[in-house]
Formats: sequence, structure tokens, C-alpha cells
Amino acid sequence: MRLPCEPPPTRASLILRLRDPADAGAWREFVTLYEPLVYELACRKGLQDADARDLCQEVFLAVARAVHRWDPDPARGSFRGWLSRIARNLLVNFLTRQHEPKGSGATSVQDLLEAQPSADPSATALFEAEYRRRVFRWAADEIRSEFTPATWQAFWLTAVGGRIPKEVASELGLTVGAVYIARSRVLARLRQRIEELGDEATAILDEVEHGIPRKPL
Repeated sequence: MRLPCEPPPTRASLILRLRDPADAGAWREFVTLYEPLVYELACRKGLQDADARDLCQEVFLAVARAVHRWDPDPARGSFRGWLSRIARNLLVNFLTRQHEPKGSGATSVQDLLEAQPSADPSATALFEAEYRRRVFRWAADEIRSEFTPATWQAFWLTAVGGRIPKEVASELGLTVGAVYIARSRVLARLRQRIEELGDEATAILDEVEHGIPRKPL
């Protein structure tokens, strides 16, 4: 039996729970979702595995010290934008420290929040794309049991795997029309499940539907 998944913690209520250091559940969910994003950003910027993991720890310590100052008002920017700024500033500090004498001093949390990193659209795009992929995988796991194996395979092989419907139909013993219907049904349910979260991660579904080149999901 498939165990139910916890929904991705994207809502402001979850972030506000982080203000309670004793809320281990909130921090566990938060780290599960966001650690891979920070880790991927660090690796793309040239850090080795151990250094990238150290950076993740520094980022989450900074968040723990500063989350009480995060304003959930959308007009002030998204939480991921706030987190991305902390991660990028810490990354710059980390790389700088490698070329400075030891004992030069650590940057304060306030400095991290106020510092404006140099424009790096690629880092911002990477952060957002990795987040959307994680939400997509969560939603896919949530709804998979609602469909027959053949329906799911017809969707996954064509929409995610990029294979030709005629080829998949032959492999699964379906008609081409049935493959298209399966793909459409699953995509519609995926969109519905993600939208229930009030989340913008449906952008990844647009990529799937239109065949935009993307990193494997």
C-alpha cells in the first residue's frame, strides 16, 4: 500500500510555523522541500558535495534566525525570493572566504537580508524550476493510484518521457486515441491537485503539455 505523502509546504501558514523552533514537523517539511533547491544551486555554482551540504546548513540557520522578520504580504515578494537571496548571499560569502585569511569574521543575518546580490537571472530561474519540479513529482505521486497502470504509463511515457503516442500505443496495446485521452485526463487531474494548493507550480504542466525542453522530471 502506498503511504500518503505530506503536501509540499508552500503556504504562508507553514512558513509562519517555522517561527516556533520547537515545531520539528514544520522544519522537517521545510528542509525536505527546500534543501534540494539550495544544494542544486550550490553545485551549479561549483561547490563540491561536502561544501554544498555545509552551505545548506548555513542557509537554514540563517532562516531560523530571521524567519520572524519575513512578511507574508505578496506585495513584499515571495518567500522563495527571500530564501533565494539568503542562499545567494551566503554562497558569495562562502566563495569569498575561500580566498580570505581565516578568522576574518562572519556576516550577520541582517547583512544577509539587506545585501543585494548581483543580478543572476540564471540562479533565480534555477531555484524556481527546481521547486516546480519537486511539486510536480509530489502531485504525480499523490494521484497515481487514481489511474490504471496503462493509463498512467500512457501519460508518463508521452508527456514526461517525450515518446511518440503511436509508439506508446503499440507498446501498451492501446489505440492512439486512448493514449491521447489518458494523457489529457492525467494532466487535468495533476493541474487540479496542484491548484488545490494555491500554488504557481502549474507552470511545469505547461512545459509538459507543450513539449518545452526541460530537465528530466
